[in-house]
Order: sequence, then structure tokens, then C-alpha cells
Amino acid sequence: MLLVGLTGGIASGKSVVANVFRDLGAYLLDADRIVHSLLQPDQQAWHEVVDHFGDGITLAHGQIDRKKLGDIVFNNEAERAWLNKCLHPKVFEAFAAQVRNVRSRRPDTIVVLDAALLIETGYHTKMDRTVVVYARPEQQLERLTQRECYSKDEALARINSQMPLCEKCDYADYLIDNTGTREETERQSHEVYAKLKQEAEGMS
Repeated sequence: MLLVGLTGGIASGKSVVANVFRDLGAYLLDADRIVHSLLQPDQQAWHEVVDHFGDGITLAHGQIDRKKLGDIVFNNEAERAWLNKCLHPKVFEAFAAQVRNVRSRRPDTIVVLDAALLIETGYHTKMDRTVVVYARPEQQLERLTQRECYSKDEALARINSQMPLCEKCDYADYLIDNTGTREETERQSHEVYAKLKQEAEGMS
């Protein structure tokens, strides 16, 4: 089994690469989806987060309003650090459990963890390979303001909360440049996956 960390910045194009890897046969685990499940009402993490931030971040049916929570943590470094400390160990514990499950059923597969903060948390050191998706900061800003409808200030707060992509590139075993067309990004993704598959086969 080959464990691959897929990372980049917000709006860098990770989802495009993740979809290609999944379509080519990788077992994809999305850190955002894990967080979403952890923050369901009455889960341990839900109680910890609501106790810390108050009922003001919840909707009428108990779900956490992720936009309200984001507005808080992306504008307050201490609160963001608290949330990360609360959630990241639980995310990686859930990931490890799923990897054990996959290993027992599909020992020769490539498992990809799609995680924006993979390098910031240091969890990239537990991966066999790290793939970084790169986009220019101005492209991230444009995608967030036009596609996701964030204001410029909201978008910049989210971009600046992460390690600059130019620094993340230094940690990459494989780099995918998403500054061009979607087709070019998909072509690079196919090439990188072929190399990962070769490596996985060499480990078996």
C-alpha cells in the first residue's frame, strides 16, 4: 500500500487532481469530509466546538454553521489554533482507522489523503509521498471571490491562514502546476498517478 498526501492551498485545484486520482483507481479520503462527520450534532468534537464558541455558531437544527465558524477562526489566529488543535488529532485518527480497514481489504491500493493543512500539521511525514498542487495567489483570490462568492477580505483571510503555496512546493515529491488550463492539470495528474502506481507496484 502506498500512502499519498495530496495538498495545496485553498482554491489551488486539489479537487481536480483528487477526482483524477480517484477515477484512476486510488482510494480517496477527504479531510474536509472527515471534519464534516466529526462536527455532526452530538459527536464529541461537536460538543467541544460548541462549548468553546457558543450556541451562536449553530443553526436551528443543531448543525454548526461553518460560515459563521469560518468568519471567527479566519480572523482570529488564537481561535483558529484552538480549533486546529481540537480537530486535527481526531481527523488523523479517523484517517488511520480507515487506512487500516482498506489495508485489510485492498493491500495493494494507493490511498490518497486530500488535506489542505497536511504540511502545516506535520502529517506529511507519515505519508509515503506528498503531491502539491500549485496555483498563483492571484488565481486563488480570483477563484474564491468569483466562484465561491467570498468578499476580497474573506478570501484573503482564508488564503493567508495557510502556508504560502510557494513554500509548500519545497515539500513536494510530485508537483502539479495548476496555473494553466484544466486539461493541462488533468494531463499532469495522469502522469503523476502513473508514477505513483509504479512505486506502489514496486512495494508489493
